[in-house]
Amino acid sequence: MNDDIRKKLLSMGDEKLRKFSSSLTPGAENIIGVRLPLLRKFAKELARNQGQTVLSGEDIYYEEIMLRGMIIGYLKIDDEVRLQLIREFVPKINNWAVCDSFCASLKFVKKKQQMMWNFLQEYIISDMEFYARFGAVMLLDYFCTENYIDKTLCALTKINTGFYYSSMAAAWALAECYIKFPQKTLPYLNENCFDKVTTKRAVQKICDSYRVDDESKKALNATSGT
Repeated sequence: MNDDIRKKLLSMGDEKLRKFSSSLTPGAENIIGVRLPLLRKFAKELARNQGQTVLSGEDIYYEEIMLRGMIIGYLKIDDEVRLQLIREFVPKINNWAVCDSFCASLKFVKKKQQMMWNFLQEYIISDMEFYARFGAVMLLDYFCTENYIDKTLCALTKINTGFYYSSMAAAWALAECYIKFPQKTLPYLNENCFDKVTTKRAVQKICDSYRVDDESKKALNATSGT
């Protein structure tokens, strides 16, 4: 990012938020403490007014990386150009917050599901923790749908859950699948399709949800063995 953008971000910093974010986001470095709504608003302005040129330069601060990811989602560019920018951005992900905010910014996927499904396959099967988390969160955000639920459940079994953050994302996605499509998802929870830790995390997230009735939660706990 250029100096003007960096100065603007520094002026938006909040010391209390910086300390809080530092404790909440392992792996993140050089945090300024900019609130997400302000960061998203700034990203939209930059994408609209400066276009792809705003992505030049190196990132020093955590918020610059966040901003870069958001801008990629907001730019009005050709699909292949955007996919290349996503491909270049994913290696920058080294914490859950950057991953999840980046995924949330890629709203174009709702209109380009098949293209993005094909693109995601290499991340879904990756042995790298945040590549795998990126794949899992994208499944959660955009493919827990009637048209894709069968494919999504199958894809989730391919996520490398040997890492904490990829396991948590897979569990989160699995829980959302259960909440929306319980009959399709239940066999994946009951038939050892995932390691015990990820299954336990998914069941816990389901039981924490107000969208699931108490009877279903009780039955799920009993049958899943968690």
